[in-house]
Amino acid sequence: MTPSILVDGDACPVKDEIYMVALRHQLPVIIVSNSYFRIPEHKLISRKIVSDGFDAADDWIAEQASASSIVVTADIPLADRCLKAGARVLGPSGKPFTDDSIGTALATRSIMADRRVGVAGIGAGGPAPFSKADRSRFLSALDAAITAVRRAPG
Repeated sequence: MTPSILVDGDACPVKDEIYMVALRHQLPVIIVSNSYFRIPEHKLISRKIVSDGFDAADDWIAEQASASSIVVTADIPLADRCLKAGARVLGPSGKPFTDDSIGTALATRSIMADRRVGVAGIGAGGPAPFSKADRSRFLSALDAAITAVRRAPG
């Protein structure tokens, strides 16, 4: 099975890493966003610009996701939708979303959303800064996902 990589592109901090790995493996990459930004000129790298409607990029990615897809997103509800479509899903820090982990991730997201709405200042901090270790972990996880999709039956 030949994998393709679908990227939730608007806030993805590992696009350069994705391009590097995809070109090494000769895999197509589609960067999905609701605004234009520059991508490398290469026949394997393309962009899909969707409307600026709520969740338009997520909807497009979820509709395209399949067992031969690797989806890169930090969006937990999108990760859930893509897993249900059979895709492998990675967060930008290299953490894979799986059928076993997605329920906990969704619950944690819900709790944190409730905390943000609660008392001012509690839970208001954002994610930790992106590190070199995160990039390294992502590169390893992307290589592993590509290998897994290629070995999958079908």
